[in-house]
Amino acid sequence: MKSFVEKKKGRIEIINMIDIMLFLLVFFIMITLRMIPATGIASHLPQSSTAVTIERPKIIISLQAHGQIVVENQVMTADQLTSYLLGQDPAHANVTIAGAREATLQDLVIVMDACREAGVTQIGIAAKNID
Repeated sequence: MKSFVEKKKGRIEIINMIDIMLFLLVFFIMITLRMIPATGIASHLPQSSTAVTIERPKIIISLQAHGQIVVENQVMTADQLTSYLLGQDPAHANVTIAGAREATLQDLVIVMDACREAGVTQIGIAAKNID
């Protein structure tokens, strides 16, 4: 005598898991893109025929033509810049100064002095490579 009740095997529905994994992938990509720092303020960099590519800096300092110092879209004085760098572990900080072409040498030295007072030893100067 045969049984009228068929035994069904358990199934795992993977379609729902694929949807969730895709959602998580998109979510993490969007969060990662928000974590990438801003590239800075547009400025006219000086040109150099000997410019080389350096590793991506942790901190980008923009030096405007009229001597204004900008870090992460915040205008700072030299003293504020030193205080900011002291809070960023200056021994391991990699700083790049992106100075405008019209910025004076004195303004560049002021920014470099502020970095050195904070203990930063890795300072780069951004330049446009002439091809």
